[in-house]
Amino acid sequence: MKPAPASALFAGPFALATLSASDGPQFPALVTPDGQALDLRTALGDDRLTMLDVLDHWETVLPRLRTLATDAGPARTPVADLRVHAPVTPRQVFQSGANYRQHVIDLHVAHRAPGDDRPESERRAEAAEIMDRRAADDLPYVFVGLPSAITGPYDDVVLPAWAEQPDWELELAVVIGRPAHRVPVEEAARYVAGYTIANDLTDRATVFRRDMPQIGTDWLRSKNAPGFTPLGPWIVPAESIADPDDLHVTLKLNGETMQDESTKDMIFKVARLVSYASQTARLLPGDLVLTGSPAGNGMHWGRLLRDGDVMEGRVTGLGVQRTRCLAEAAP
Repeated sequence: MKPAPASALFAGPFALATLSASDGPQFPALVTPDGQALDLRTALGDDRLTMLDVLDHWETVLPRLRTLATDAGPARTPVADLRVHAPVTPRQVFQSGANYRQHVIDLHVAHRAPGDDRPESERRAEAAEIMDRRAADDLPYVFVGLPSAITGPYDDVVLPAWAEQPDWELELAVVIGRPAHRVPVEEAARYVAGYTIANDLTDRATVFRRDMPQIGTDWLRSKNAPGFTPLGPWIVPAESIADPDDLHVTLKLNGETMQDESTKDMIFKVARLVSYASQTARLLPGDLVLTGSPAGNGMHWGRLLRDGDVMEGRVTGLGVQRTRCLAEAAP
């Protein structure tokens, strides 16, 4: 699909992208708000440079990026003449579940257990109590996703023939800029390079293992089909985002607003999620920490994804992604 207009793409003086010219190789680029792209391979003097290389040396590269953003010398190319890919292919993807209060309450009501005939008001009250308890216990829920599920911000998304209930979940995604292990919450922001947009698609029909309910959720099958995580278009440096815990997340389906919520509704804020994931795993530069999705998914509306649907996702200051759904032909 065609990218968003080149004006007012993101907050701040520059962002990062991974681009290519028609059939050429992908390359990391610095993009300015007027829609011009600078090839960082040339600007930084490394023909084999990737976005992971940039993020691996984030602290030393960032000052050079600030200078390049205002330097009129290096030749630039309009983004509109290039293909926009996912801004980074991470080594690891950490995904936060059940992190928006209203979203979890809606899901709790939608996923009614067989035989649960209680009125909706009672089940909503139960879910609200669970959320309050989770917040008091200060225990986020984080699981691991696959980098192979990532696709570009304007690429078509193939809905697998086996996916009976494909759903959208627009999210703020954190991009790690320094190795992080056992990081305290108070220091977590120092390990964040920037932010981008992720749409964490989920097949609701395969979330729970009904053949083995004691096992619980099956995130491999429900979330990790190829292309199930449209990412980008940009990585906006953290210094350009005043407060990641106060951004607006909006998803439109065929022009109709479905998700429209602030990250203020997150139970666990960005710093807590980064800190929590780092207590177990060693976070690496370029890794993603997805922060969860707000209320307004397809299960809430009773309207799931189907062939031809177009999703447009926005997060304040991070640009716009636009993806079209294509149904896979049944085998």
